[in-house]
Amino acid sequence: METTATGQPAEITQKQADRNIRKVALTALAGTSIEWYDFFLYGTAAALIFPTAFFPADMPPFVALIASFSTFAIGFLARPLGGIIFGHFGDSVGRKKVLVIALLLMGVATTAIGLLPTYQMIGIAAPLALVLLRFVQGLAIGGQWGGATLLVTESAPPAKRGYYGAYAQAGAPAGVILANLAFLAVSNLIPEPAFSVWGWRIPFLASAILIGISIYVQVHLEDTPAFKALEKAKQLEREQAAKSGIPTPKKAPKRSPILEAIRLYPARIMLAACAFLSIQVSFYILVAFVVAYGASKAGLGLDRNLVLSALLIGSAIQIPIQFFAASLSDKLGRKGIFIVGAILSGAWGFVLFPLLGTKDFLWITVGITGGLAGMALQYGPQAAFFSELFSTHVRYSGASLGYQIGAILGGALAPLIATMLWETYGIEYVGYYIALAAALTVFAVLALSETKGTDMNALHPSQK
Repeated sequence: METTATGQPAEITQKQADRNIRKVALTALAGTSIEWYDFFLYGTAAALIFPTAFFPADMPPFVALIASFSTFAIGFLARPLGGIIFGHFGDSVGRKKVLVIALLLMGVATTAIGLLPTYQMIGIAAPLALVLLRFVQGLAIGGQWGGATLLVTESAPPAKRGYYGAYAQAGAPAGVILANLAFLAVSNLIPEPAFSVWGWRIPFLASAILIGISIYVQVHLEDTPAFKALEKAKQLEREQAAKSGIPTPKKAPKRSPILEAIRLYPARIMLAACAFLSIQVSFYILVAFVVAYGASKAGLGLDRNLVLSALLIGSAIQIPIQFFAASLSDKLGRKGIFIVGAILSGAWGFVLFPLLGTKDFLWITVGITGGLAGMALQYGPQAAFFSELFSTHVRYSGASLGYQIGAILGGALAPLIATMLWETYGIEYVGYYIALAAALTVFAVLALSETKGTDMNALHPSQK
């Protein structure tokens, strides 16, 4: 029987490794699902509840919706700051510790939103408090993505890095499903007047479960092999320096990981941000703007449960497409799959709103599902793609910064811009907006190098 250097049978060692990566992947999926559940709850509530709960009753509906989506955008403005802060400590003290803090922060902020007094109770202080808590949500999600993604991709075997990275990515559609199920359940169980007054708070209060998830991650997971290798290399360097009498890196000035990432990879960070545009614009138009457009009297005037149900079905179909795309990227490369997804997303922008306009549940579901499918072809391989762009010592900072800048440029203003285009020019112009974002993504991905097969254990940019 073949044995390893430690004397253990190779078969047993491989089985243990497989169990470990599955454990890491499932834990990342659980953590990101709950974290995105919290983030997307806000989007659904911003479309359905917040315009009346946190703004004056005499405000015109369009103005109230724009104001509500403006508070939604605040979370995105905080995401790069979260990426910078958490990226710094993630590259310095480890992926796991920082992820736990991000999960706890999100849980506290979301639970607090469920306890907020409305505008009718405390006036202007209500939307101001809402903005503050949305900002905290943005900080948390800014740190969460990098931590969860790197826990998986740095632990995965190179040939399956795309596939296992998709577990962290699956948290986004799973979060949408959980958020919509929560609103649908509460909406069906509680009469309409009570739902508008206090029933909407229940999904937010349920996010307290994040604390339990955080504790589980802290207790049951180790940090990634790549980060451990980096720390081992640093320790060896310190020991060698001590023997030679050279000052150790601890005593020497140390450059911030985020500044080092910007110094080494400025173009790569901005191209990654632009590559994220199509995903963000398409996604937040589908999960936030379409809900408002479909359920509002100014739009299609549909029952909100019908729109939420269609979105739930589309999100459920999105998950296997993401895994398929991620697995395919392990064989064919990241760039080609990404570009195909962006082209489909851009083309679907011209189909989406005519399908919604039928007011038929089947065609509405087809419209939303088609949009999410094009986005899924990009989002599935993204975890591996963005992680492979940066060397180990700045990977958390570089990947997070590219991701979160893209989130601002694309997702932050997407529902707001879509609402203004709809009101000013007509709903078809929202489709042009989706297509423009897709075109910019294609150009950005073409400018990036193919990353499939990258050595994730490279400790210095010269090794990449």
